[in-house]
Amino acid sequence: MQNNQSRPVMKLNQPDDNYKFRPFPKASGKYPYRLSVEPFAPVDQDVLNFHMVGDTGSVRNPNFQHQVSSAMARQYSEEQAIENKPAFLYHLGDIVYNFGEAASYPTQFFAPYEHYPGAIFAIAGNHDSDINPEAETPYQSLDAFKAVFCDSERQLLNFGSGTKRLSMVQPNIFWTLETSLATFIGLHSNVPKYGVIPDEQRNWFLEELRYANSLRPEKAVIVCIHHAPYSADTNHGSSIPMISFLENAFEETNVRPDTVFSGHVHNYQRFHKTYADGKVVPFIVAGAGGFDELHSIAEIGDERYSDNHSAFENVELQNYCDNKHGFLKISLNRQHPGGIILRGEYYTLSSNEVGQSTTSLADKFEIMIN
Repeated sequence: MQNNQSRPVMKLNQPDDNYKFRPFPKASGKYPYRLSVEPFAPVDQDVLNFHMVGDTGSVRNPNFQHQVSSAMARQYSEEQAIENKPAFLYHLGDIVYNFGEAASYPTQFFAPYEHYPGAIFAIAGNHDSDINPEAETPYQSLDAFKAVFCDSERQLLNFGSGTKRLSMVQPNIFWTLETSLATFIGLHSNVPKYGVIPDEQRNWFLEELRYANSLRPEKAVIVCIHHAPYSADTNHGSSIPMISFLENAFEETNVRPDTVFSGHVHNYQRFHKTYADGKVVPFIVAGAGGFDELHSIAEIGDERYSDNHSAFENVELQNYCDNKHGFLKISLNRQHPGGIILRGEYYTLSSNEVGQSTTSLADKFEIMIN
């Protein structure tokens, strides 16, 4: 990593922007907001493959988002063995920029993902949740996101500009996806730069952690949150509020997930946190899904950032890519007689001599879940 950080950093002297917090809309489904993957994706009791990516929206240069979506779609046709094909995409937020407007979805989401073969689930990012103060037609936070992802029934959207993709029926802005090998707990971290999660959602999260833990060891526990808890980048840095939120919840429930996935930061980073009992939990950032500006890793000695914080103890940056767009493919494989292996592959995109995008494997990791 040369002179770059190998630990998380926090960006110093940042203003408090929690005033940007937006109340979330009413749930479209019933508490405790769980949705089974079975009606939307192939189900196998022993194998589950899926894509993960965040921050796919783009205003100034849409080419990157199209390259990433096309590369993920190609993996459906390139995989000859059915057990290797992805089942769905789990989006880590910031689908459209800059203010979550319905008018942005046709060019920033529907067009790039029109030919993606699988179902698409999502949590909302800060840009999806924000409101344009200059909008000609007033709207509420997450109106468009809710119409696209949290509909009461699957249907074509009147602002879809002819897309054939139907709306999704996630039961709430924060919600749980149930699959054969994993329970995905999706949080909503709102608009402020470092995230805010109120008590109502926190109480729900505590219950969902306990519920997910009750399904172990048959199912892995995966937490998804847009704002990255740990980061070594120069644009955002780590979110101390989200670290505190998660770690306090883990301690109160005595439940730790097997992996935490985030976006928000426009690059790829894989951190490993080692807890006192020896358990290692990967915290993975995959936010290089299309926005044209990528975020670099801070250099050691840069006085604008600090890696000196108690929250960073026993957290190490294992690998990163801060200069190319890319996406994750995750595979869960049940082992007999017991346990699940989680394998991750991070693919980056480059353009060849004729301007066509090529895909390269940039990182590979494996976790044994008992």
